[in-house]
Amino acid sequence: MKKLLTSVIAILLVIMSLFGMVACGGEPGSGEKPQTDAEGNTIVKIMFHVDKSSTEGQAYQKRINAFNAAYKDKKIKAQPIFKARSAGASGYETELQNNQLEGTLADIITFDAPNTAAYANAGLLHDISELIPAEDQDKFYSLNTYNGKLYGLPIQESSAGFFYNKKIFRDAGIDVSGFTAENPWTFEQFKDVCARLKNHGVTAVDMRIDATKDETAPYLLYPFIYAAGGDFVSEDGYTATGFYNSAATANGFQFIKDLIISGYTSYAIGATDFFTGKVGMYLSSGWTIPDLDNKYREQFASRDDWGLLPYPKGAEAASATGSWSYAITNNHHEDKTAALELLKWMTSAESSKAITDATGMIPARKDAVKDYAVGSPEYTLMKQLELSGKERPVTVAYPTFSTTFNQIIAGLGNGDVNQLLNAATNTLQDAMNKIKDR
Repeated sequence: MKKLLTSVIAILLVIMSLFGMVACGGEPGSGEKPQTDAEGNTIVKIMFHVDKSSTEGQAYQKRINAFNAAYKDKKIKAQPIFKARSAGASGYETELQNNQLEGTLADIITFDAPNTAAYANAGLLHDISELIPAEDQDKFYSLNTYNGKLYGLPIQESSAGFFYNKKIFRDAGIDVSGFTAENPWTFEQFKDVCARLKNHGVTAVDMRIDATKDETAPYLLYPFIYAAGGDFVSEDGYTATGFYNSAATANGFQFIKDLIISGYTSYAIGATDFFTGKVGMYLSSGWTIPDLDNKYREQFASRDDWGLLPYPKGAEAASATGSWSYAITNNHHEDKTAALELLKWMTSAESSKAITDATGMIPARKDAVKDYAVGSPEYTLMKQLELSGKERPVTVAYPTFSTTFNQIIAGLGNGDVNQLLNAATNTLQDAMNKIKDR
């Protein structure tokens, strides 16, 4: 594992160093005007991180089609590029980095919010602080900022929790009706429910500890460390020592390890085991709602058959937040006027509603949020976001953090928590120091 971690980090550091060279040395073809087509339309290229045929991809395409119809007379035309993350998050990140080095960046990209600092520091993102009025910025629940500057606007907001099979819970005599976003259960109550599910003959919970090839595991599991009172990095994002390997942080990872040791979760749970009734609970985000509503009707005929529980709390309550965003890039097109028009369109209330209707996520704009019924899964996600949502660590070395987090989760089954944390801390601190010293 140590060799694999060292190799991955080495590759990342080489890429980031190249990233920095581009940022310092100027962009290829700097100052060129945006591309135009035979009809005189200004072409705005926008790169999405999903497959065009996916539900989310289709939603993006519909909004692009609507933009092109609305801006036909203004001679602006959006051209979508779909680069599905088939190789995981790192594959998409590498694609962006290669595009920057080659001078082929799209005018607008979608990017995962935790990478804001790393991308802004590397010169990939265009500062839009003066392009988006303050009153428009206030319409969003969160913004993609770094060093006091605005670099992106969110597509949608995210929150996660534990989807559960109501029939299994009823058959096991487990009542969880009192656990809400306003009154979350505790770590001990969570373990008690897991024990009762195990005694009932089912795997208690899919904690997604096998999802370490991309950002899934870090996104879904980091709140347990905050809930335990732990942390990852200093406020300025340049110190991991004493944070990532603190006793409180170790307690958070130990909680996850305890679930593995007790047999409540495992690395061998199948991708559809929850959906076919083999697992009692499933940790996931709002993107699972459309699947339960539409794809698995044999097991879950209606919402009477499934529910959503909040994250359990330890020393405090904490839940996942932060999702994908749009950014105008620092590509070779100096004139960002047309790109700004598309950015505003794709982050409008209408676009926010259309995209989240397809994804099951929460709208990023306050004026696009629906009137969710109290107790509904959407209400739980929204209320949890408001009450306990806490973003992933803000650091220019976030790609390294994500990699080390995944390595810790992958090693929890047989590894010592403190040893894993010390190794991860040393690797992350080294990456931070190299970026800071450039």
